[in-house]
Amino acid sequence: MEMDITFPGGARVEARFGPYTVSTDQPPKGGGEGSAPTPFALFLASLGTCAGIYVLEFLRRRGLPWDGVTLKQHVRSNPETGMVEEVGLEIRLPAEFPEQYLAAIARSAELCAVKKHLEHPPRINVHATRR
Repeated sequence: MEMDITFPGGARVEARFGPYTVSTDQPPKGGGEGSAPTPFALFLASLGTCAGIYVLEFLRRRGLPWDGVTLKQHVRSNPETGMVEEVGLEIRLPAEFPEQYLAAIARSAELCAVKKHLEHPPRINVHATRR
């Protein structure tokens, strides 16, 4: 997969791939307008939404309703370094959700490809070229 990263103005940065454009911005205190999420917020959101896809598929395959099912993501950062130390994902299920599926639905969320890549991160190579 290739993405084209562009700078449309201010502190905004966009990623274009296929038919999609993902926009980011910085908050005003970071020199932006706050017109879009920060790149790091999108990174964190990709973890929660990826887990959500696996939860949704788990429910669909078993014919279970997803009304009232939500995920809550908690991020704990080190106050000294600002680095994320822990991300918790809580699958919030209705009271009538079958007990027999509680552990299995949590395991399904752990199959998320974003989570797996964080556990075994790829090498990231950065270089500059002239055109």
